[in-house]
Amino acid sequence: MGDYPQRRPNRLSGWDYSASGAYFVTICTHEKRCFLSEINVGALHEAPAVSLTPEGEIVRQVIDALPERFPELRVEKYVVMPNHIHLLLEIGPERAIRESPLHADEKRSLLSRAVGYLKMNSSKRIRASRPGLTVWQRSFHDHIVRGEADHREIWAYIDGNPAKWTEDRFCPGLR
Repeated sequence: MGDYPQRRPNRLSGWDYSASGAYFVTICTHEKRCFLSEINVGALHEAPAVSLTPEGEIVRQVIDALPERFPELRVEKYVVMPNHIHLLLEIGPERAIRESPLHADEKRSLLSRAVGYLKMNSSKRIRASRPGLTVWQRSFHDHIVRGEADHREIWAYIDGNPAKWTEDRFCPGLR
């Protein structure tokens, strides 16, 4: 076997991802393929419209159902882009009271379980009509929201993401 580069850990070491707080999560499609939505650019002063594909509609439904599966989790805001999704999630303070911090040998954190649930359930439903499709890339990116200013900036970023679609380095052009 050859020498492969070590995969960098993408979670903050020592942080309890079941802890109360807000988290900004980005999940990309496999190979950054564009099939979840289309961005329709409007007139000069109109905001772009996000039109979900059937696959994107499935993702939306699973995101909307997350709080039913994880009652301590609140989906504050999200956007389904053609090749990725952004979510602003909040874990309520009651979670921190009921569950002690995780240790390395314990189960996955609430955040990882929620993202895993989203990816697994949307993939299963999408593959029912598109057999063999690999929907998501491995893992996800997260950012622990640090304070009100950070929260407002992330909220604005999610709101403005469709308007920046043409600047996306994986954008195949306007659709």
